[in-house]
Amino acid sequence: MSTALLTDRYELTMLDAAMRSGTYDRECVFEVFARRLPDGRRYGVVGGTGRLLDLIADFRFGDAELAWLREQDVVGADALDWLAAYRFDGNVIGYAEGEAYFPGSPILTIDGTFAEAVILETLVLSVLNYDSAVASAAARMVSAAEGRPLAEMGSRRANERSAVAAARAAFIAGFGATSNLAAGSQWGIPTMGTAAHSFTLLHDSEEEAFRAQVDALGAGTTLLVDTYDIEQGVALAVKVAGPELGAVRIDSGDLPTVVGEVRRQLDSLGATRTRITVTNDLDEYTIAALRAAPVDSFGVGTSVVTGSGHPAAGFVYKLVAHRDSAGEWLSVAKRSAAKATVGGRKTPVRTLDRGRAVAETIYVEETPPTDATARPLHVPLITTGVADDRYRGHAGTALARERAAASLAELPADALRLSRGEPAIPTVYA
Repeated sequence: MSTALLTDRYELTMLDAAMRSGTYDRECVFEVFARRLPDGRRYGVVGGTGRLLDLIADFRFGDAELAWLREQDVVGADALDWLAAYRFDGNVIGYAEGEAYFPGSPILTIDGTFAEAVILETLVLSVLNYDSAVASAAARMVSAAEGRPLAEMGSRRANERSAVAAARAAFIAGFGATSNLAAGSQWGIPTMGTAAHSFTLLHDSEEEAFRAQVDALGAGTTLLVDTYDIEQGVALAVKVAGPELGAVRIDSGDLPTVVGEVRRQLDSLGATRTRITVTNDLDEYTIAALRAAPVDSFGVGTSVVTGSGHPAAGFVYKLVAHRDSAGEWLSVAKRSAAKATVGGRKTPVRTLDRGRAVAETIYVEETPPTDATARPLHVPLITTGVADDRYRGHAGTALARERAAASLAELPADALRLSRGEPAIPTVYA
């Protein structure tokens, strides 16, 4: 399906005007970066790159799209002819998906003519802003869980396509599974899920519902025990499934207190290996508050798919260099006080001290050092219009998950604290 109309009108009107002025084919460098992190956050995590590569490949103006643009008088005849033949033939380099980022990090650099690069702005930002917001929130939840598994289950709290993107972004950040089947099919993410309260309410009794589920899924299933009375539910769950019951799920109540009581009850009934999972409107703070409780796993919904209060990462897409009328490269930047930018082509490295990140160093129109203290951050993503398949599909998603774990492990210990703070490392322009 074409993604060409997933854009803002002004991108096409800029194209049309630039064609009329003769500047549309000037070579340009666009850059994606965030001026700041969400308030109080110490780092962000890049998400969405693999999805974006697929969407750029499908950015084509077919007959239906061109006819609609013509009917709406969005652009003139010359621009329509140009759009009919559009293929992005430029280059894209950027941070590998899963990489940590900081204020000013040039997470994506797009090289191409003004025309072919400017019309990608909305597509690029809509993907990276959402997916990175989810990945950043999910990474904080993973840190708060301290090694205990998390499952993403927020599909009913997001747009149907955003739900798939959110599941992927959360998996990249360290979640172990999703409830979303489309995400499992499309991106190779493990899926999970058993039954909701409606299944229990359907049956004549809670015991009958549990027996039906165990008959279908085996004793290793997870039984939801808080439809009526939790203590009674736990007793019935062990009675039906036996001490080999896989897990009980709790979706309500004062979790620190309830979880402790359930653990003691399970142990007294001989179900010492039965796990406890909780799913009650969790975020990174409630997960952290349960660190001392005998919780074995967490299911997170609304908070993760909405970026835990920050549903967009704040990325912008700015022109930083172009060839002038004489063919010479010219660095350009906004000068407005509130939204000033740094012009010029940039090469970022993560400056390290004995393997620990100490700075985000960005070289402007300069070559960075190549020693062990500087880890290069840019990788080629699209070269002369051809995407690197290593970053796409199931394999790309798995690779991004590995990169996220490695990148976050490199940050100073304070970076993983949930309390409000400044970025974990400074951004330095060299």
